[in-house]
Amino acid sequence: MTISENEAINFFKCLADKSRLQILKSLAIEDMYVERLAERLGLSAPTVCFHLKKLSDAGMVKSYKNQYYMMYSLNKEVFQIQILDLLQQKSDEAGLQEQRDREYRQKVLDTFFEYGKLKAIPAQRKKERVILEYISGSFEYGKMYSEREINLIISDFYDDFCTIRRDMVQEGLLGRSSAGYWKME
Repeated sequence: MTISENEAINFFKCLADKSRLQILKSLAIEDMYVERLAERLGLSAPTVCFHLKKLSDAGMVKSYKNQYYMMYSLNKEVFQIQILDLLQQKSDEAGLQEQRDREYRQKVLDTFFEYGKLKAIPAQRKKERVILEYISGSFEYGKMYSEREINLIISDFYDDFCTIRRDMVQEGLLGRSSAGYWKME
């Protein structure tokens, strides 16, 4: 079962209220009707009805008729959702977040590059990472480079190719062995 971001927000808002949490704990033990829940929790029946409506709207409780009473039960299926699965779902704002990320990256590149040359290595690591990723775009996957080849490519961007090369290896953008260098995936 998957739920949308808005449903997840509603779900967590419901869990954030002590009375609703106590109602859910009571329903986890057994199905109950409003008056029984009110008596058990020391709340008024209208207050319990208010909270049950919120819980029902969030899909956390179900109701059914039993003789004269409307019984409420826990919708256990809703609680089988793993929080990690919820966090790994694509965000409703994923497109907007990607656009903001592209704009940020372009702003960093515009700030630190002039006429295709790097003016200075950024002090902030996240900005340096953007710069290094941009430079690593000049290397091909699967191709082995000698140190001299790497230095020539990097020197097109920045004169201190040793620092850039070392930082690219440290950031995991380039791999290094005795055979040479290669672009990491």
